[in-house]
Parts: sequence; structure tokens; C-alpha cells
Amino acid sequence: CPCPLPRGDCSLSRLLRRLLSARRSLEICLFAFSSPQLGRAVQLLHRRGVRVRVVTDAQYMGLRGSQIGLLRHAGIQVRHDQENGYMHHKFAIVDRRMLITGSLNWTTQAIQTNRENVLVVEDAEYVKPFLDEFERIWEEYNPIHYRFFP
Repeated sequence: CPCPLPRGDCSLSRLLRRLLSARRSLEICLFAFSSPQLGRAVQLLHRRGVRVRVVTDAQYMGLRGSQIGLLRHAGIQVRHDQENGYMHHKFAIVDRRMLITGSLNWTTQAIQTNRENVLVVEDAEYVKPFLDEFERIWEEYNPIHYRFFP
């Protein structure tokens, strides 16, 4: 990260700390997720008994390096869009109280190279609309609604 952080801290370690603070639930809504470090953190939370749900973009999840297949293989619930256009959100909600959002796709390139922003908020006034949006999309992307033939 070109912006200096105190105590030699880096943006990835700050994001990991916030994610790993989850005790009950983690909702993730991401266009791109290929960072192995973030993938391992999400799997660790799942193994600890945290309820993890992921919503992602159908076109991106199949690309080489995507963590989505590994998350599914680990038993994590994943849903994806089935429409034209992208599921382009980039946010996570920790324990229904902490919102992590911004321009950051959870990819190694974005973390190491790109100019990105991440905002962490623990104010219910801001968390609730994102949680509501996650729940709306989660239901919309329920596989029982998928159409396989036009």
C-alpha cells in the first residue's frame, strides 16, 4: 500500500483482523474473490462455527484463481446471479454489526497494486441497508429460482 500505516501495519492485515473478529456470522457480497489469504480466513471462520454466506458474480466465480470453488468445497454456502450484467457489489458484514465496503475486490492484484478504498462502519444506520440488500439478493439468488431454459 503506498499510503503509510502506523506500526508497519498493512491494509491486508487490517482487513483480516476485522474479518477474523467474527463470532456468529459473516455475509460476503463480492464481484471478485481470488485472494488466497482472505479465502483461508473465511474458511477458518467457517471451521470455527461462524455462519458464512457468500454472494458472488456467476461469470467471475469460474475464472482461474477464484476462491469460490474452494469455499464451496469447504461447505460454505455460496449463491450467484443468473442474469445479464454483473453482481458488482463489494461488501461484507461481520456479526450483523460491522460493515466493510468500498471499491476493493478481494484479489491479490487489488490488494497489492490497485488504488482502492475500504470503509469500516459499526453504525447500525449504515449496516442495516447493506444487510437488507444482502438478504434480498440471497433470496433472489436462491437456486429454486434459477431458470435453465428460456
